Amino acid sequence: MNRNELRKADINLMVVFETLMLERNVTRVAEKLFLGQPTISAALNRLRTMFNDPLFIRVGHRMEPTARAEEIILHLSPALDSLSVALSLTHDFDPASSTMTFRIGLSDDVEFGLLPPLLRALRQEAPKVVFVVQHVDYWRIPDLLASGDITVGISQTRGLPANAKRKLLRHIQPYILRADASDTPLTLDEYCARPHVLVSHTANVSGYADEWLAEIGRTRQVVLSVPQYSSLPALLAGTDLIASLPDYAAEAMAASGQLFKEPFPFKTPTLDLSMVWLSHVDTDPAERWLRSRLEAFMSERHESPL
Repeated sequence: MNRNELRKADINLMVVFETLMLERNVTRVAEKLFLGQPTISAALNRLRTMFNDPLFIRVGHRMEPTARAEEIILHLSPALDSLSVALSLTHDFDPASSTMTFRIGLSDDVEFGLLPPLLRALRQEAPKVVFVVQHVDYWRIPDLLASGDITVGISQTRGLPANAKRKLLRHIQPYILRADASDTPLTLDEYCARPHVLVSHTANVSGYADEWLAEIGRTRQVVLSVPQYSSLPALLAGTDLIASLPDYAAEAMAASGQLFKEPFPFKTPTLDLSMVWLSHVDTDPAERWLRSRLEAFMSERHESPL
């Protein structure tokens, strides 16, 4: 390989090119890289000169890559990943003094049920660190990781990119949440007869519980579909509505004493909660620290790192 070619390169230009390939819009690239639009436009002109190709053609509001750009990114992205890893090895991470901002993706049941104890511990260990949480589900995680909007995500996962790493944190046991106290749990007949609230990020009125009921020849009545678990305490209060949710979220909501949790009245499959990240941040000291804390507080082992 001719290393002299590297003398022509500017890493900042390569980052702009990769971000353009992801965003396909100069304005969004400028916002993401915290630069002005004229700076991005100037960088694009330099890239066009460097590669002797238009690289991007404007089509409506999008910048569509040329065949040369598609070929370049295949070689460039792995190289930038390797460079990020190499640079991360030049520094250690001290949580007590760090002022870094970490961008984490959490499903809202994880945010409600598992984030508070983690945050209380991290406020002591890393008081100056900033955490930015974005809502994720298994549909959004791949795109948010690829775009760099998050560096780690925790949710049920499927269809991950080839360069993603995954660690199982816990097995999810589904629970019922209700506002009316009872000494006896719901029977299967009572469960099917009661009106249900379904939490669906995609505005569906059918979920996992409906699939499980169908396998035993039963159905339920969903009368309300909402996009997040955090609304359940207010919605269930004073009603005969019931909801299904992960065990850790049900426990957190029942802690107030206003709601009550109980197991399902029939056998259910086990779901998995996993932590995912991309390989290029695998050895970064700061990201490794973050993942160790997420695992310690959100896994079934509940090991305290302090």
